[in-house]
Amino acid sequence: MSDLGETTEIENSSLPAHVSICSQRYKQLELRLITLEVRMESVQKEIIDSQKSLKTTIITSAGSIVVALIGVIGTILTKF
Repeated sequence: MSDLGETTEIENSSLPAHVSICSQRYKQLELRLITLEVRMESVQKEIIDSQKSLKTTIITSAGSIVVALIGVIGTILTKF
């Protein structure tokens, strides 16, 4: 199959050939768009999952810091 992006000699001289080749081009474009949509949905899902994971990590870290500070304050208060 020739490069579908270039106009061929037969395409210039025959309307049915032009229509047929254009049909093939549009089918290829459609397939590429579908593939791109699937990939974009996958990337979007990964981004959302990463954001959820990041939020969980931040909340867990903040909770650990708060618990550690409470422990330090408790230790200081019991020493005095």
